[in-house]
Amino acid sequence: MGRILLLICCVSLTVAWRPSNEYEGLDVVTDFESRISDNLQEDAQLDVGGLLKKYGYPFEHHNVITQDGYILGLHRIPHGRDQNNAPGKRPAVLVMHGILSSSADFVIMGPGTALAYILAEAGFDVWLGNARGNYFSRQHLTLNPNDGKGSFWDFSWDQIGNLDLPAMIDYVLEQTGQTALHYIGMSQGTTVFFVMGSLRPEYNKKIITMQALAPVAYLAHNKHSLFLTLAPHRKAIEAILGELGLKELFPRSPIITWAGARLCADGMEFQPICSALLFTLVGFNPSQHNATMFPVKLAHAPAGCAVRQLVHYGQNIVEKTFQRYDHGFLRNLLEYGTETPPNYDLSQLKAPVYLHYSQQDPFVKLEDMERLYRELGGPVTKVLVPEPTFSHIDFMWGVHAKDLVFDKAIDIMKSYDNYDNK
Repeated sequence: MGRILLLICCVSLTVAWRPSNEYEGLDVVTDFESRISDNLQEDAQLDVGGLLKKYGYPFEHHNVITQDGYILGLHRIPHGRDQNNAPGKRPAVLVMHGILSSSADFVIMGPGTALAYILAEAGFDVWLGNARGNYFSRQHLTLNPNDGKGSFWDFSWDQIGNLDLPAMIDYVLEQTGQTALHYIGMSQGTTVFFVMGSLRPEYNKKIITMQALAPVAYLAHNKHSLFLTLAPHRKAIEAILGELGLKELFPRSPIITWAGARLCADGMEFQPICSALLFTLVGFNPSQHNATMFPVKLAHAPAGCAVRQLVHYGQNIVEKTFQRYDHGFLRNLLEYGTETPPNYDLSQLKAPVYLHYSQQDPFVKLEDMERLYRELGGPVTKVLVPEPTFSHIDFMWGVHAKDLVFDKAIDIMKSYDNYDNK
């Protein structure tokens, strides 16, 4: 697996690398004042619970078991530290990460900057989900995640939306005594919500608002060169990796952690290459990129996913639609009753949806976002990020994401008073 990761990184670097003089004058944040962490190396070694406890926040770890036996890690911040810090009932919000990500990515940028802390201080009961297969949900009642040729990894984001989200939502509502909650999804975290709304419409009544950060559904106009290159060969890639016992992609790795600390940290000559690789994969916007935090970021991300999750996205790029995973003719007949996978019926999604999008997101092209906007079945509102260069990863790690995105989403959530938390 390490050789494949190295090969992919080398290919990406070949595409991404710019001569160093092209970085001169770019407003890449590398100063101590831009971060909350008082010890980067320490934070790189701490998991979500350790980070929250270090910075004085309450933390709970919960396990949720899905209908098909996956054991999901669910992290809770029941109240704030500086504000809204008295224990008690308050509106619940479930936050769901993107592909190759985990709950850690809503914590690692520190208090005042990371979404999880901001939500807790704003008066929410914060629950951070983890999809099957990532670092915190790499468990099953009977299946072995270390068996690269086994069936543990035979899932895409279809199962995450159809099975993981409902299990987490029901668990949160049971634990909090609420009948509905707010939902915030980032990238794949939006995809899986659209899947749930299409396949499990009974969950509409359990959602107060859905805040979709960088909403990903249709990919017909996707222009990402790496994805466009690989998407037509997705089935062959999945088959080859399956035969090699490599159904898992990019788990958390000590090699990547080492690279973050030794190659990408402030003062290291390779830091511009690290930034170039990140920009190539998730969008170019130096003004929102905090390079100082590389040691902490790369200690927690990537956090692993199934090959099939990326293959499913590739399928929708090629087919230019938003449809269920294509198992092939016979399996499709068994699973769906049709020769080809059916499209997700977005008209079934009736909960209020707020689409937070930007003009320079390489994964969310405006034409595709407009199609999603038209097809959603309930109240839907478009919220354009006011910075023209705001990109995909900025919705999670952007230096000014609080001012540009998070505060707006929180204001929207607070404007709803139809939850029964009082």
